[in-house]
Amino acid sequence: MVTKKADWKEVKPLGEVSCSSHDCEHDLHCFRRQRPIKQTYRNGKCFACGVDLVDWNRIDKKNLKDVDYTINTIQKEMIRHVYWHKTIDEQALELARKKGLHQLKEDVEKRISKYISPASKDIFRDGTQTPFKGNLIYYAQHATATCCRKCAEEWHGIDRNRPLTPDEIHYMVDLVMLYMKQRVPDLPQ
Repeated sequence: MVTKKADWKEVKPLGEVSCSSHDCEHDLHCFRRQRPIKQTYRNGKCFACGVDLVDWNRIDKKNLKDVDYTINTIQKEMIRHVYWHKTIDEQALELARKKGLHQLKEDVEKRISKYISPASKDIFRDGTQTPFKGNLIYYAQHATATCCRKCAEEWHGIDRNRPLTPDEIHYMVDLVMLYMKQRVPDLPQ
């Protein structure tokens, strides 16, 4: 029997990924506190291996001039990494190209304002309001931790128990737009 040698170029499906997924051996962690009762969702360190890789004070400044640090660091969490690198489905790409950047930005502003801006207690089943495929905006939200108030609290230090401020909405919109421009650079205006 001939055994096929593993090839590093071979792409293998990751399977289902969730907000608590981690693969610490491959430097893909999870910084979310598990079942936080009256605590923040931010754990600080990877809950699985304890590694401390993130300068949270730097992230919390929400400085778009330092967004490269935020984007590079957020990809150390498994679910964010997956959404920065997975193949975007054709339906999502087709819809995004049809709309163009201007309409997509308007859609992102509406989506963040309606589904992410309210306090977590005012959102039906917070953590489930953003689908995982079918729209480029959804991919971007999962990649940038702007998909629900729990993820926004974990990564952006925004208390889930109060509504977002206009500046926080603007910051999230900018992160989502940055993702779309980087992942699909040929989007029309």
